[in-house]
Amino acid sequence: MARKATKGGNHAATIAHPEERLDHSRRARIEVGFDEQAVLGALFGEFDANLVQIENRLGVYIAARGDKVAIEGVADDVARARDVLVKMHEKLVMGEELDAGAIDALINMADEPTLEGIITGDAKAPPIMIRTRKKTITPRSAMQGDYMRQLASRDIIFALGPAGTGKTYLAVAQAISQLITGSVQRLILSRPAVEAGEKLGFLPGDMKEKVDPYLRPLYDALYDCMPPEQVDRRIASGEIEIAPIAFMRGRTLADAFVILDEAQNTTREQMKMFLTRFGQNSRMVICGDPKQVDIPGGDRMSGLADAVGRLEGVEGIGVTRFTAADVVRHPIVGRIVEAYEGEEAAP
Repeated sequence: MARKATKGGNHAATIAHPEERLDHSRRARIEVGFDEQAVLGALFGEFDANLVQIENRLGVYIAARGDKVAIEGVADDVARARDVLVKMHEKLVMGEELDAGAIDALINMADEPTLEGIITGDAKAPPIMIRTRKKTITPRSAMQGDYMRQLASRDIIFALGPAGTGKTYLAVAQAISQLITGSVQRLILSRPAVEAGEKLGFLPGDMKEKVDPYLRPLYDALYDCMPPEQVDRRIASGEIEIAPIAFMRGRTLADAFVILDEAQNTTREQMKMFLTRFGQNSRMVICGDPKQVDIPGGDRMSGLADAVGRLEGVEGIGVTRFTAADVVRHPIVGRIVEAYEGEEAAP
């Protein structure tokens, strides 16, 4: 299927001429019009690739005619396709990038009835987003939407789940956003180093050079959300601090956004120590995958699991649990996670 995309764009999408049913199988036809035309080429994609992607995922037929798009198919799927197109258009008008991954994320979210307000732009449910120096970040799954709400409202948040679900990345983005706006004065990023730190002495270099390899994912998230020169300047000034968890002992972390990554590799004692560093006007996010515990000995309980068991339901504390369905990296990552989880669940 290759339809020629008309170049153009608009600020508002309007739904014109909805026809409730075409036959007895709950089929429908909806026509969506776009007022401006500057972004239509990007909306439809080269050779209408974006429309074809939606067709293949939702089982609908989409015909582009000038600044209008007609969608036909089962009523529920037509409604989802319409919502995806409207949200795609909104993103382009706001200057956001639109790739196959972003479109897939919008399609996934359109399958969640509770996210109708986010997809359609309902005034009763304002869009969820995090603004940083380099980009505006919106949720790519229903669970990410819930997590981003908690990041903006809870004092302490536990984020549990497999790699690729955005646990740490979204926390870093929210922290940078609050640092930029002055809501907090410091950003503190921490994670366990190697086996509670016993092997650091075997690595070459000073302490920073010893621990930096284990903190590299945190640096990567910082550089993706803020220009490198600003990151380096804020690290030099102390506004951004990256350190292993052992460096947190004895401190009170006030006016700070504090993130602990790979928290499944903390002991109960380390987790208690870390949580009790919480200070005035602070926010704390603890991220980890309970199924990837590397604590030496094998029989020691993860501090992450212990803390969630004790604190879930306590006022001011939120818990978000991601699954393989929430993986937003390459789709094959989600399939890999599901394969391993299925193997672990087998008797």
